[in-house]
Amino acid sequence: MLGFLKRPIVLTTDINVNVVVLTGVGLLSRLWRLTYPRAVVFDEVYYGQYISFYMKRVFFLDDSGPPFGHMLLALGGYLGGFDGNFVWNRIGAEYSSNVPVWSLRLLPALAGAFSVPMAYQIVSELHFSHCAAMGAALLMLIENALITQSRLMLLESVLIFFNLLAVLSFLKFSNCQKHSPFCLSWWFWLALTGVSCSCAVGIKYMGVFTYLLVLSVAAVHAWHLIGDRTLSNVGAVSASACMAVSVCVFCHLLARAVALLVVPAVLYVLFFYVHLILLYRSGPHDQIMSSAFQASLEGGLSRITQGQPLEVAFGSQVTLKNVFGKPLPCWLHSHQNTYPMIYENGRGSSHQQQVTCYPFKDVNNWWIIKDPGRHQLVVSSPPRPVRHGDVVQLVHGMTTRFLNTHDVAAPLTPHSQEVSCYVDYNISMPAQNLWRLEIVNRESDTDVWKTILSEVRFVHVNTSAILKLSGAHLPDWGFRQLEVVGEKLPRGYHGSTAWNVEEHRYGQSQEQKERELELHSPTQVDFSRNLSFMARFSELQWRMLTLRSDDSEHKYSSTPLEWVTLDTNIAYWLHPRSSAQIHLLGNVVIWASGGLATAVYTLLFLWYLLRRRRQICDLPEDAWQRWVLAGAVCAGGWAVNYLPFFLMEKTLFLYHYLPALSFQILLLPVVLQHVNDHLCRSQLQRNLLSALVVAWCSSACHVSNALRPLTYGDKELSPDELKALRWKNSWDILIRKH
Repeated sequence: MLGFLKRPIVLTTDINVNVVVLTGVGLLSRLWRLTYPRAVVFDEVYYGQYISFYMKRVFFLDDSGPPFGHMLLALGGYLGGFDGNFVWNRIGAEYSSNVPVWSLRLLPALAGAFSVPMAYQIVSELHFSHCAAMGAALLMLIENALITQSRLMLLESVLIFFNLLAVLSFLKFSNCQKHSPFCLSWWFWLALTGVSCSCAVGIKYMGVFTYLLVLSVAAVHAWHLIGDRTLSNVGAVSASACMAVSVCVFCHLLARAVALLVVPAVLYVLFFYVHLILLYRSGPHDQIMSSAFQASLEGGLSRITQGQPLEVAFGSQVTLKNVFGKPLPCWLHSHQNTYPMIYENGRGSSHQQQVTCYPFKDVNNWWIIKDPGRHQLVVSSPPRPVRHGDVVQLVHGMTTRFLNTHDVAAPLTPHSQEVSCYVDYNISMPAQNLWRLEIVNRESDTDVWKTILSEVRFVHVNTSAILKLSGAHLPDWGFRQLEVVGEKLPRGYHGSTAWNVEEHRYGQSQEQKERELELHSPTQVDFSRNLSFMARFSELQWRMLTLRSDDSEHKYSSTPLEWVTLDTNIAYWLHPRSSAQIHLLGNVVIWASGGLATAVYTLLFLWYLLRRRRQICDLPEDAWQRWVLAGAVCAGGWAVNYLPFFLMEKTLFLYHYLPALSFQILLLPVVLQHVNDHLCRSQLQRNLLSALVVAWCSSACHVSNALRPLTYGDKELSPDELKALRWKNSWDILIRKH
């Protein structure tokens, strides 16, 4: 029974020395003097703010992508003991002693280092030679822009790591499929493919491009799998044999669907779950979110609204926030000032009291919900709740004038009606102040109007116009506040026509002076509410996808066409007292060669395809399949990570090209080996090509070394040396004037 103890337990393993060496030199290139410079470098000023928010558990919103990448950076800060106390307000600011610079930059550096051996493994899994694989790894190792980006507190190197890991995992899974499907390694690589895709998307939405690439390749493989006759027992014609084959194919497809669709979706939601669990305190980005979301955070609005009465009743005192919140979150507002008699364009107005949407909390944001059939402005006992379909009047709390609209053109939106608080001038313009309440997100037609939770529309009884935020800023006579109008012909539901009660109290004072004191006092605490995770996740996801950040032109912004030819750079950091500086600047030899390799591959692929259509096969079938797969992964990876930027209306920078560049680097040695194996007809041609490749590699290494001072920023250069490195007139190399 214990016979196995009579012999020693022996473990044998294969160690690829190439992978070990590449990992070592990759770590050396990325980790060497990682804490230099000990100052805020370019976009570290933004990512550092988010890390501080995580350390302090303060909610924030970043429209650049999901929170997984930020959480990874914050993990480095947490492991380094960072308390979040640093003011990230200026590029070049010296880090204080409490900022663990090494641990904050460690994760991007590790991701950049491990991308080097991963490039080697991807080319090997594509069944190209070890020489080609070493070439891909060498290019990844010495590419200056990749080194610079991975040595800072930035996310591009982490995104590239998970992009490459997703591709590598799928290739290993695909190779396992040929030999031993459903084995342990088969399951491992399939699951890791899904996890890596989810992580890539979770870092930046740009990761979707590589995810779609992997899904496309997997779909083609699955299609071939369905027609794979080796899975069918050709000799067996019984019903049971056919059923077994169908079950086998179904299991293959189900495993892929779960690993590549379900697992990434679950992980994506999990990232947000952890994000919202960590960030439970109110922060500077609260106002972008709905009132209900804000009330779910600790402090801020929740401190005001916690315990408010849930049901809005006749006599309730409320503030009404516009659901759309664009261009600014704002509240329905009025003040003593009236519309001018004549506008600048010569049109006349009603000269009634102005009604606007005000982007700050103010006592003039309070309104009283009045029953048109009663004179009292207080809540009865017991309170009589307002329901969907009820007709109400809205009385401005501080001026006691009624919200009104009539057939007068709005000041800035003449096709809509002016909204005002009615002033009786004893002229032939009677008050029209009845509004029908519609609860947009109701579950039934008898729903009660609820604080924070209900989104409501106010439909004017006389004209059927809907109270709407137009979004236009009024002139100086309107104090630059936002225009509110009556929309005559609403085109379906839109957030600009919906409002929700944010602050709410039951009014108790009938006298105006007592009521004004009541409006200035805090709300009563007698009810609390929380949003579910899925409600918060849905809202946060929607805000991230629809939020438009300031896309103003930046000094170092660039266009996709400038990336390919490397006509641009970014000055990341300049030493405050010397000429030492860090630039995001690529290796011109590698970038130019990558573009050439992409063009050569495309032309050769089309040439082979046309000739195969004519039944002329220039390549053996296995070489053709290898060539097509390499193109789908490498050239396809470049295309899906580059071409979409031509359609984007946002400020773009050179670093957006780096994920595409990493795939182009993989393509370079693939094309070179293909030329050597299939296009060089004689040994002399192969020897000549080898000599050219050696010279090309030497020039790439020379350029990498020449640009090293601008990559690491650890060497002070003279003005002449800096001018000598300005190889293109479009490069912005900083030269101090002494």
